[in-house]
Amino acid sequence: MRHGRTVNHLGRTASHRKALLSNMATSLIIHKRITTTLAKAKELRKYVEPIITKGKDDSTNSRRVVFGYLQSKDAVKELFSTVAPKVGERPGGYTRILKLMNRKGDNAEMAIMELVDFNEAMLAEKGSKGAAKKTTRRAGRKKKETAEGSNTENTAE
Repeated sequence: MRHGRTVNHLGRTASHRKALLSNMATSLIIHKRITTTLAKAKELRKYVEPIITKGKDDSTNSRRVVFGYLQSKDAVKELFSTVAPKVGERPGGYTRILKLMNRKGDNAEMAIMELVDFNEAMLAEKGSKGAAKKTTRRAGRKKKETAEGSNTENTAE
C-alpha cells in the first residue's frame, strides 16, 4: 500500500533524482520555460518553489542555501538578480504547468513548465482584455432614454 507516500520517485535512485531536479531547476531559472514530462514537472514544482521563495531574501546565507540545491553560480545569480525582484510581491505559485500532447515515442504525457511572471504573451493578452472590457457599451441605455422621452411628452400635454 502507498499510504502517505507523497514523493514520486520517478523510477530513479535518490542521488539520481536529486541531480535530475537540480539540473531541471537550473534550466528553469535560466531559460524561464522548459518542456518535460508531466510527472517530472509536478515534482519540479515542489522542488523549485521553495528555492524561489528563498531567493526573495538576498543575503549571504540565502545564496549559500540556494547554491546547495542548484550547484550553479549562473543560476543563483539569475535567481537573485532577475527572478526574485520580479516575483517579490507574489505570495507563492511562481510556476505554471501547461499540458501538451503525448510524446510520440513512448506516449508519455508532456508539459511545459514556466515561471509565471516571465510569459510576456500571456501578460500582454491579460492587459488587452482589461482594456477591451472598459470600452464596451451597454445596450440597455436606449430603453431608458426612450422611456424618459415618453414621460416628458405625457407631462407636456
